[in-house]
Amino acid sequence: MIELKKKRIILTGGAGFLGRSVKNKLNGRGCSSVFIPHIEDYDLRDLDNIREMYKDARADIVIHLAAVVGGIGANRENPGSFFYDNLVMGIHLMEEARKNSIEKFVAIGTICAYPKYTPVPFKEEDLWNGYPEETNAPYGLAKKMLLVQSQAYRQQYGFNSIFLLPVNLYGPEDNFDPKSSHVIPALIRKFYEAKINNEKKVIVWGTGRATREFLYVDDCAEAIVLAAEKYDKPDPVNIGAGFEISIKDLAYKIKDIVEYNGEVVWDTTKPDGQPRRCLDTAKAEAEFGFKAKTGFDEGLGETINWYIESTEK
Repeated sequence: MIELKKKRIILTGGAGFLGRSVKNKLNGRGCSSVFIPHIEDYDLRDLDNIREMYKDARADIVIHLAAVVGGIGANRENPGSFFYDNLVMGIHLMEEARKNSIEKFVAIGTICAYPKYTPVPFKEEDLWNGYPEETNAPYGLAKKMLLVQSQAYRQQYGFNSIFLLPVNLYGPEDNFDPKSSHVIPALIRKFYEAKINNEKKVIVWGTGRATREFLYVDDCAEAIVLAAEKYDKPDPVNIGAGFEISIKDLAYKIKDIVEYNGEVVWDTTKPDGQPRRCLDTAKAEAEFGFKAKTGFDEGLGETINWYIESTEK
């Protein structure tokens, strides 16, 4: 087990939604040296910037959370940049980590890396049994290459890199921008704005039949820190809550909590994305003792309350 409080840690994406929670978890463990590279100072798509960051941080451990992400709409509009930005960032970060003798590299993948028709619940050994869902494939494959690089570097160089596969996250301080948000913040904003504007209907993409699994952001942060402390194997590990909910049920749940009384209209000309998503989370519990603690209704209520309070300030 690595005692993180004695280590200097680079936390890429540390100013973001997940990164803030990971930073809090590290602080709670007594970590006093956490280096967060902000894009204004270090563009992690640029090799010279990455080299400068490693020189400045003098780190022992890297937790790589930084990513260019978005919902189905953003993925459809930006497949090239999503692929390039995420791929080049990960490749350079890990290669320069190796050159700088970093003790451990924690790479964060995505559930979008799984094949479109993966049997439910998704098991880590099914990761290569097909092509990802098309709208998310460029992003998912770019992140998946971190697993290939991680395993190859462990084999050739003895480089200690691990690869985690989180499910969709949610929680307070999520991204609620309608152009780039994921499904939960997008629906919260839609129903809340429809309520305050007295709109008679809310249009939701797809059929509503697709299912998703959601993990509260603080739970995910705990899983990442536990893995950084305790997990040192080449095999990828799912990070999730182990349940699924249909988009239809999710939409009506949010509608009820927001107390919107209008109609829900499904725009079936828009894609559903992957048909089903639900992870087998047994390996994370067995390998480093992680089990999600936040119930979905509890976490969703907190997220909605945070959004409404922040909007009405």
